Amino acid sequence: MILDMQRYFLDEESHAWVPSGKTIIPGLIKAARYFRNAKRPVIATQHINTTENAGMMGSWWSELILEDHPLVDIDPDLEIQPREILKKYQYDAFIDSDLESRLGEQGVKQVVIGGVMTHLCCETTARSAFGRGFEVFFLVDGTATYNQEYHKSTLLNLAHGVAVLTTVDQIIKE
Repeated sequence: MILDMQRYFLDEESHAWVPSGKTIIPGLIKAARYFRNAKRPVIATQHINTTENAGMMGSWWSELILEDHPLVDIDPDLEIQPREILKKYQYDAFIDSDLESRLGEQGVKQVVIGGVMTHLCCETTARSAFGRGFEVFFLVDGTATYNQEYHKSTLLNLAHGVAVLTTVDQIIKE
């Protein structure tokens, strides 16, 4: 799963810019190609809100990522064509989506998570996947967020009972 690699988070002009976001793109491309060649699904999420589905995000964030936002699209540098895109509305990609049924239909029992932001959408989706019975692998070098403290805190927490921390190269090797 490649979470929210949208221009909204990767464009330096955006107020939500993740400075290290672009650095994880080569690894995510490598992982996506590997999984595609192995005939495994690669699902990219795209966070899009309406004022109706935003829930608490409407209170928490000063700006929602609406369908017509100029930076809503997946960053073209990701190069994962053709894509299986899952629109999501909350940090957790499973909430109000068909993600669990998509994975079940494809016989998926393990998920590998990469993308942005480590401490919000990636962590929340990892915890939700674990709670739904999936074995979770979390890409240390395939996730990014605003700063090193948020990134490290998530890794420390997830490693204790939720996810196997790994790198792109390790997940491909194993």
